[in-house]
Amino acid sequence: MPSLFHEALVELFRNRPVLAAELLAEALDVPLPRFTEARVESADLTDIIPRELRADLLVLLLDDRPVLVIIVEVQLRWDPDKVFAWPAYVAGGRARYRCPACLLVVTPDTALARRLSQPIVLGPGEGFVVPLVLGPAGIPVVTEMAVAKERPELAVLSAMAHGMTEVGLRVAVAALGASAGLDEERSALYGDLVLSSLGEAARRALEEMAVRNYEFQSEFARKYFAEGRKEGHKEGHKEGHKEGHKEGHKEGHKEGVLEGELKPLVHLFERRLGRPLTPEERERLGARLRDDGADRLTDIALDHAPDDLATWLAATNGR
Repeated sequence: MPSLFHEALVELFRNRPVLAAELLAEALDVPLPRFTEARVESADLTDIIPRELRADLLVLLLDDRPVLVIIVEVQLRWDPDKVFAWPAYVAGGRARYRCPACLLVVTPDTALARRLSQPIVLGPGEGFVVPLVLGPAGIPVVTEMAVAKERPELAVLSAMAHGMTEVGLRVAVAALGASAGLDEERSALYGDLVLSSLGEAARRALEEMAVRNYEFQSEFARKYFAEGRKEGHKEGHKEGHKEGHKEGHKEGHKEGVLEGELKPLVHLFERRLGRPLTPEERERLGARLRDDGADRLTDIALDHAPDDLATWLAATNGR
């Protein structure tokens, strides 16, 4: 079952079909035929090949007629079955549209990108398929707001690839700013992807910017940071006054800040699981936040498949 992270990456290409062609040309130096339109077509290839074969996305480039099929596959981990399925995807797309076809594989893992780049040999003779693999290093670094606003999906992809590097804050600012003018659903999704891709230092820097009300902050980022802090301080003061003395106020403030950090974590876990957390899961997540910190829990949410994440939440020892 595809993870939410996998589906979110596919959604970037679905929302901007020409992104697949742009990355082939700009990041991988693949010469493209002249085209005037890029559109998403059905990725179900069972009408061509008599078994269930469904690619993540099929982008068709047209110049009055089909000129290139781009099979887009997002790969988060090694899957030995793919080396048998991918040539069928390419052949199926080529047969359906009667034009050349290629395979674009996008992965956030550098080591996996090297492994996936190997030619897939079909058998004796000259038959093979070479995946065009795009790892983190090949994704453009988008830091200029004008570029990000013109191509928000590329900006988000850039933040996801480079959010843990020294340019993480700059690419995040550009991507969040570009997301601000989009519809509410895309803005929220893109904000989730950007913020969950950052290191702790970049997230804290963004939080400080949100507190100082920088204009380039997206509505989602303001809600994510400012409301979390507001709720945390509010709960902290409330708990402190209930204790009625200085130590109680200090402890209440600390608990309130933790509650402010818990709110975006709950949102991230719920998006990864595709469902709301139960009260027991939320309580367990709060306990682990106190023990492990927000950065560690964010890594766990992104590194685990949904089923494994649910098992991790259910475990009493947090393993």
